[in-house]
Amino acid sequence: MALDRVLKELERRNAAAEAGGGEQRIKKRHDKGQLTARERIELLFDVGSFVELDRLRTHRCDEFGMGDNKVPGDGVITGFGTVEGRTVFCYSQDFTVLGGSLSHTVAEKICKIMEMATTAGAPIVGINDSGGARIQEGVESLGGYSDIFYRNTMASGVVPQISAIMGPCAGGASYSPALTDFIMMVDKTSYMFITGPEVIKSVTREEVSQEDLGGAMAHNSRSGVAHFMSPDDQACIADLRRLLSFLPSNNVDDPPLADTGDPQDRLTPELEDLIPENPNKPYDMHTLITAVSDRDSFMEAHAHFALNAITGFARIGGRPVGIVANQPMHLAGCLDIDASNKISRFVRFCDCFNLPVITFEDVPGYLPGTAQEWGGIIRHGAKIVYAYAEATVPKITVITRKAYGGAYAVMGAKHVGADLNLAFPTAQIAVMGADGAVNIIFRKEIKEADKPEERRKELVEDYGNKIATPFRAAELGYIDEIISPTDLRVRIAQGLAMLANKKGITPARKHGNIPL
Repeated sequence: MALDRVLKELERRNAAAEAGGGEQRIKKRHDKGQLTARERIELLFDVGSFVELDRLRTHRCDEFGMGDNKVPGDGVITGFGTVEGRTVFCYSQDFTVLGGSLSHTVAEKICKIMEMATTAGAPIVGINDSGGARIQEGVESLGGYSDIFYRNTMASGVVPQISAIMGPCAGGASYSPALTDFIMMVDKTSYMFITGPEVIKSVTREEVSQEDLGGAMAHNSRSGVAHFMSPDDQACIADLRRLLSFLPSNNVDDPPLADTGDPQDRLTPELEDLIPENPNKPYDMHTLITAVSDRDSFMEAHAHFALNAITGFARIGGRPVGIVANQPMHLAGCLDIDASNKISRFVRFCDCFNLPVITFEDVPGYLPGTAQEWGGIIRHGAKIVYAYAEATVPKITVITRKAYGGAYAVMGAKHVGADLNLAFPTAQIAVMGADGAVNIIFRKEIKEADKPEERRKELVEDYGNKIATPFRAAELGYIDEIISPTDLRVRIAQGLAMLANKKGITPARKHGNIPL
């Protein structure tokens, strides 16, 4: 009989935990088009694989009537399971329980699974949907945030960390996602900010809506804080699962191979006409990336931010890789402050988790202007140099057209440690374009010529043939091979196979000092 009573009590408490904040609050979530914390977990993990931990834990606060307001689980669901057969740890904040607010108990639950994930060598997924710190607990709640931040930092570069913002994430709560590798947001139903619209209005007199200030599009396109945006909860979880499919479980494992059914020796003749004869005419670098990648495998990161650069994941012959590219369709592919930050952080992530970096280069230089110089383009641009030079993963760079000046030097050049450097016959590699170079070198000669414009054109053509040509770089060994666009996928696949067992060696040190 005693056992029966205990089992009934266990059943009652489990039911209370699963009920969360109750039917009415759950209905409100559904009415807004949002899933509950448990529904999100069910979508994320393989069917029947999720194991919940600390389901019956409650907060320890008795002040302000909180002693009578305790729900088993206390506002967050934590545990582990499998995603496509691989172990993943997760916490999912439950907005139906005290607004998903962070108590010290909630922080302890989150910290526990973060420590377990780091020990087990498995990714951490945080589903954020919280009203912030639990005010009734005061400094205990704030201390809980700091505990989480510390563990985010300790796990960085050890296991992948992904944050899904699927509701509010404001104030100090936003620093934990910012410390993770990737942030996903749901359009119109998620937001992040340090200080909300009302505080901003009272301090600076600016008027801004919650959506414009910290909504999904604001952080995907303006601030660059978020990397992915999904239309609804279901799509966000699907994107999350897809992202995990490219990543290794930890910094020691290799990324997971997949049979995509796309042969490595597939030629890419569609690229033969991609590069325009007019060097000032743009083209879409996405076309090249799609052609080279295994069919339907490219997943772009930061798709709405710094559009002059492209970053994302793809597979080539089933092998996951990181893609970095200039985008001639925007700002002619110039590097600026935002593009520098976007590229450097992505390269460093790939290096953390053994993902080869494939770079497609068509860059006329750094974007000029006082806003860029005063904004610190020197410092931000140096991050790209640092990221490529520091990375020990396989690095393959392909120059499709322009590679001018300092931008040539930083975008995965042989000189900063690239393993294999290829170029199309259309490549133009020089300090600057032929027009600019001739105007400087032959200024006097052009001015004194009988027909200045004709002479200038002759000198431009001569400079292009002698200096701004891939043959010059190939003669110097800076380019390993000049290839036909038709062979691009094949050559990259061969390079990846050759570099599969690359061992990177760096000087012994505590850590470097990247120009942040």
